[in-house]
Amino acid sequence: MTAPIGLIGLGNMGEPIGQRILQAGYPLRVWNRTAAKAEALVQAGATLAQSPAEAVEPGGIVLTMVSDDAALDRVTHGENGLLAKLGEGGIHISHSTVAASRALAMETAHEAVGATYLCAPVFGRPPTILAGKLAIALSGDPAAKKRVRPVLEAVSGKIVDFGETPGAANVVKLSGNFLIASAIESISEACALAEKSGVDRRQFIDLMASTLFECPVYQIYGTGIADRRYEPFGFRLSLGHKDVNLVLGAAADADVPMPVASLVHDRLLSLMNRGHGDLDWTAVDIGVSEDAGLGEK
Repeated sequence: MTAPIGLIGLGNMGEPIGQRILQAGYPLRVWNRTAAKAEALVQAGATLAQSPAEAVEPGGIVLTMVSDDAALDRVTHGENGLLAKLGEGGIHISHSTVAASRALAMETAHEAVGATYLCAPVFGRPPTILAGKLAIALSGDPAAKKRVRPVLEAVSGKIVDFGETPGAANVVKLSGNFLIASAIESISEACALAEKSGVDRRQFIDLMASTLFECPVYQIYGTGIADRRYEPFGFRLSLGHKDVNLVLGAAADADVPMPVASLVHDRLLSLMNRGHGDLDWTAVDIGVSEDAGLGEK
């Protein structure tokens, strides 16, 4: 029988990843800090673990999808962490959006117990995952990547290999999220200009998203901004702020000026300080509208 796959972190993205793994026929063990979030996967056939370590098969494959660097450290290290149990021959696939510098420390820690750490951050939303169209940026050891390829293909429609450098895929993910955040700011500013000039903002976005910018970012986030639809969140504004912080950290490490990232960071921080951190990050539009004298709609 195929050894169970471990999955740690069952939030907005982790739960549908688990559904895809089960649909592909793999046995699955799952753990989440809030056990109730595992209910749908357990009903679909997964086994609920009582700790990150218990979700792991020695020498097997474990996937993590957690919110930030601190959460990744907590589930990896310590008495109930996954790493000691994973051991020789094990592979840890990290889908989380974390600092690129985190990957080097993780790789070193995994090598110390004979395991391998792969960076595999994702691009997509829950419906994308369920449709099998998630995109994965991948970096790390070639042999480990070959071994886990069938598991990744169970949840992804596109896997792009960015080589062996630790953290390369994390840089790709952070750069992609920076582009989304920048687009959200730009769309919000353009909608404010349109509205103050007497132009219907939804009509404006419908034109842009079907012509010059016919792409998911403008079609999904653009319509949300045009309609001032900030709930329910697809991606929480506070997590967007975390990611832009990581972008600026990577830019500092690489000596790359990123003035637009600094602007977006300040926008997100301002909105968080005003209590909007749990809204979708399209709520950037709230700040832009207020700056334009349109008020918070």
